[in-house]
Amino acid sequence: MQACPKPGLKRSLHNWWRLMRFDKPIGILLLLWPTLWALWIAGDGGPSIKNLIIFTLGVILTRAGGCIINDYADRNIDGRVARTSQRPLATGEIKPKHALIGFAVIMLLAFGLVLLTNALTIKLAFVALALAASYPFFKRFTHLPQFMLGLAFSWGMVMAFAAEQNQVPAVAWWLLAANLVWTVYYDTLYAMVDREDDLEIGVKSTAILFGRFDLQILSVLTVVFLGLLTQVGLLIGAGVIYFSGLLVAGLLMLRQLLRCRSRKASDCFSAFLNNNYVGLVVFAGIVGSYLMQVK
Repeated sequence: MQACPKPGLKRSLHNWWRLMRFDKPIGILLLLWPTLWALWIAGDGGPSIKNLIIFTLGVILTRAGGCIINDYADRNIDGRVARTSQRPLATGEIKPKHALIGFAVIMLLAFGLVLLTNALTIKLAFVALALAASYPFFKRFTHLPQFMLGLAFSWGMVMAFAAEQNQVPAVAWWLLAANLVWTVYYDTLYAMVDREDDLEIGVKSTAILFGRFDLQILSVLTVVFLGLLTQVGLLIGAGVIYFSGLLVAGLLMLRQLLRCRSRKASDCFSAFLNNNYVGLVVFAGIVGSYLMQVK
C-alpha cells in the first residue's frame, strides 16, 4: 500500500500551485487565445500539431513563470493589498530565493520547448524572456506597466509566426498591436480593482493614470482594438464569420464597460474575467472564417 504524502509536502505543493496561479487559470486563457489566433493565421487555417502542442505548453509554463517573478517583485507590496495579501511570497510560505530558482527552472523548460522549433523562433525567445523577467518591475517607475505586460503577452504571437512560417510577416505585427491594446484594456480593468490600495502604497498603473477618465479611455482602446483586428481580417481575406466574431467581441466589451460604471472592485473584476470570452469569440471567428474558405 502506497504511503500518503506528508502534510508538509502537500502544503508545499499547494503553495507552489498557488504561486504559479494554477488555481486561477484566467491568465493562461488570456495568453492562450491570442497565441491561437496567431497560430491559425500563420498556418493559413491549419497550424501544425507540433506547434500547437509546443505553444500551448509554452503558454502554460511562461504564464506560471511570469506569476512567480511578478510575486517576487511584489513580495513586499502584496501583503499590503487586500486581494493579494495571502499570496505565498507575501505570507512567507515560499522563500524568495526558492521562487527565483523555480522561475529559472520553468523558463528553462519553456526554452527547451522553443529548441524544438527553428533558429528564428529561438532568437525571438530571448526577447520573450527579457520581457517576462522585467515587466513586473515597471510599476515602480511608470504608470504604464500594462503596456509592458501587453508586450510580454503578445510576443508569443510573433514567435508563432516564426515557428510556422520561418518569418514574421506584416500581419503578425498588426496582431501584436491589437493584442497589446487589448491587454492594456483588460489589465486596466484588473488594476481598477486595486486602485485605492495602489494609491496608498505608491504603486503605479494605467488605472491611476487614467483616473476619472478611465472608462472613456477604455472605450477608445476598445475601438482601436477592433480596428486593428479589422485590418488583420482585411489582410488575410477573412469572411463574414470573422467580422461577426469581432462584432460579438465589441458587444462583450461594451457590456464590460457598462458594468464598470459603478467602479466597484467586484464589478471591475467580473469585467476583467469576461475578457476570456472576447478572446474565445475572436478565435472562433478566425477558425470559422478559414473553414468557410475551405468549403
